[in-house]
Amino acid sequence: MRSPSQLPGDLKVLRAPLGNFTFTVEKMTWRKQVNVRLARRAGMQLVQRDGRMRLIRNPPRELHQPGFIFSSVRSGSTLLRMILNSHPQIYAPHELHLSHIKVDFEIPAAEKAVEALGLSERELTNMLWDRLLTTALERSGKTILVEKTPNSVFMWNRVAQCWPDGRFIYLLRHPAAIVDSWRRARTRQSEQDAIESVTRYLRKLIEARRALPGHTVRYEDLTTDAEGEARRLCDFLQIDYDAKMIRYGDHDHGPLLAGLGDWQDKIRTGQVQAARPVPKIELTDELRSLAVDLGYSS
Repeated sequence: MRSPSQLPGDLKVLRAPLGNFTFTVEKMTWRKQVNVRLARRAGMQLVQRDGRMRLIRNPPRELHQPGFIFSSVRSGSTLLRMILNSHPQIYAPHELHLSHIKVDFEIPAAEKAVEALGLSERELTNMLWDRLLTTALERSGKTILVEKTPNSVFMWNRVAQCWPDGRFIYLLRHPAAIVDSWRRARTRQSEQDAIESVTRYLRKLIEARRALPGHTVRYEDLTTDAEGEARRLCDFLQIDYDAKMIRYGDHDHGPLLAGLGDWQDKIRTGQVQAARPVPKIELTDELRSLAVDLGYSS
């Protein structure tokens, strides 16, 4: 294993050979990074058992090629999911909050029993997620699932390990506009609290984009050329474009409630609305740097 080296952008990296693979670690533990790439390339993962590192094959998943929208809060993910959900082949449900759905062992004997089967609490949770999303897709009568919970970006590596064939959509928006929208939605939080929250989301979003290939959508483009963006998304998902996507107000997308996505008046119009001008907000040095990294002027 080589010593850490420095790459452009001051990224600390570590290159580690494993069999026929060489992995580059960026801003995360080496095992997480290795497991993401092992899962996507070979359907395997490194686990520690009996004090030793072992390479095991991941159990097969029922859900094939699910899509995941990774974004910050207040970036237009509800609008995007409604546009996608308006396609006759795509099921894009409300936020599912997978990070808060998990398996727990009530007694040590239960954990030992599962481990004796060669499984773990983590893998049981993965199986639960897979069955949940598979059931939701089957009930919808559609063929492609796209999930959009913003806080999933904090566990992007876990999602990528769970579904090695997953497809990732990165939804971007200017950080100043996100902060402004976040404060409008949550009026009790201060500007500083909103900035800190958005900064945490964007750190993980950039981390995910560096590690996982995917398709990028900008909110500013989605609100000015919804049809063009929808067509490009369909190309990415390998399906034909359908004009019904833009008329998202003609379709039932479930309840619009806080905790399940955007619930405010703008999304209820059923029409793609023009984005507000980017407000003049004093951003921190880090948030300005993140904006540049995402392709925006600070």
